[in-house]
Amino acid sequence: MALAIGTALLARDRGSPQLAFMMPIYPMIDDTNTLPSTHEVTDIGIWDRPGNIEAWKWYLGGKEADQYAAPARAEDVSGLPSAYIDVGTVDLFRDEDIAFAQRLMQAGVPCELHVRPGSYHASETFAPDAALSQRIWAGRIDALRRALR
Repeated sequence: MALAIGTALLARDRGSPQLAFMMPIYPMIDDTNTLPSTHEVTDIGIWDRPGNIEAWKWYLGGKEADQYAAPARAEDVSGLPSAYIDVGTVDLFRDEDIAFAQRLMQAGVPCELHVRPGSYHASETFAPDAALSQRIWAGRIDALRRALR
């Protein structure tokens, strides 16, 4: 999901295309792996610390991260489209996503943040019939409907 936010930053900086909305779902946006949640989710095998470190190596391909590859590095997040971000309390990306949503709000970017208690990375795909999964999907669909009006 760094790609989605990175694309929005690039579009903003280049002046086109004009994006109206972004919905990064539990986005991977901080390559530093220094926030507390990156040390809490270490051995679950879905998306944990070792997997995230490896994914950043693959994604960056040996290059230094910039704000487009790792949006948490962006100094200025103003002018981005409104956002809907959701992440679980048991997701490695919890802290970076909360911090980024706060930065968006502080920059005047409308941002709806949902932190789902008990949800882990992609839990709604592993347990699609669970009540929590149903709430996650309902929230996303509702946000899309509102954004597309």
